[in-house]
Amino acid sequence: MSRFTMVVAVHLFLLQKQKVLLARRFNTGYEDGKFSLPAGHVEANESCLAAMVREAKEEINILIQPHDLQLAHVMHRTTDRESIDFFFSCKIWEGQPEINEKEKCDCLQWSDPQKLPTNTIPYIRQAITLFQQGQPYSQMGWEGEAKKLS
Repeated sequence: MSRFTMVVAVHLFLLQKQKVLLARRFNTGYEDGKFSLPAGHVEANESCLAAMVREAKEEINILIQPHDLQLAHVMHRTTDRESIDFFFSCKIWEGQPEINEKEKCDCLQWSDPQKLPTNTIPYIRQAITLFQQGQPYSQMGWEGEAKKLS
């Protein structure tokens, strides 16, 4: 009997002067041309903190210390698969953010969380908005479940 598995991802709210760093996806096959956050999947035998440190280095070439990451939001999503997303905020890092994976990202931009680009991925927009409101948890894609329960 196989067990249920879920995709676990980490996302970075890199914060500077009341702005958050966004990355525009390019040539990935998923939401290309839309803004997201520096992010990635947690690998086997890797903690969420370690994954976030690794992804920050791989994607935007900065060094973050695990103790400088704060858990900011958790989202449980369902689309064609289930995902659990851990969003970490960070205000301290070493290096200047730059595109480190040019084959997957074509733009980095600092954005006011209140004025996100219209082409921001919806679940990223939701996470940023709820983070700003101090809400630690949200769900997306479970609307059908709510109807079944009523």
